[in-house]
Amino acid sequence: MSNQPYLDAQALADTIAAVSDNPNLGRVTFSLESTSGGGLRMQSQTGTLHQAGQADGSRRGRFSLQSDEPVSLLGTDSAVSPAEYVLQGLAGCYGVTLAACAAKRGLTLRKIDLDLDFDVDLNGFLGIDRAVRPGAQEIRVQVRLDCPGASAAQLQDLMAALEQASPIRDTLANPVKVTTRLAAQA
Repeated sequence: MSNQPYLDAQALADTIAAVSDNPNLGRVTFSLESTSGGGLRMQSQTGTLHQAGQADGSRRGRFSLQSDEPVSLLGTDSAVSPAEYVLQGLAGCYGVTLAACAAKRGLTLRKIDLDLDFDVDLNGFLGIDRAVRPGAQEIRVQVRLDCPGASAAQLQDLMAALEQASPIRDTLANPVKVTTRLAAQA
């Protein structure tokens, strides 16, 4: 455990000022390249990051991710499941968002612990019951914070700010346009 803040409040203020002065800096596109690895396994790598219309290829191929399903869901259990990646995406975003919101409020976070659950009903995915959506039925997050000196009211305010500001929570909680198209065969 470190006594250092999760996020440098001055760096955050500088970033807010830069994006306020040039809103185009706030426009970011993340990308991922993925290919099948046999069975239900997918192998992916980070792609080019675009910010303010500029391509940053330094992340392309820098990180790799694999996904599979548990044996009980017809996979080989050789990697994290897609549902677990969704939870990791939410957990990572909650960590960033909590750090930023705490820094903006002058609160010191020493530790963030999250327990996340993703409920899915296979009756929807398998087409057995068309009334059941194929996606998550509910995602639950239990948050524990080590934030010395913060009052209960400040922590409640921090939680409200988290739910308001988290990009991944917003993506999961609200409809977002997802475009899927078949590319030309190589």
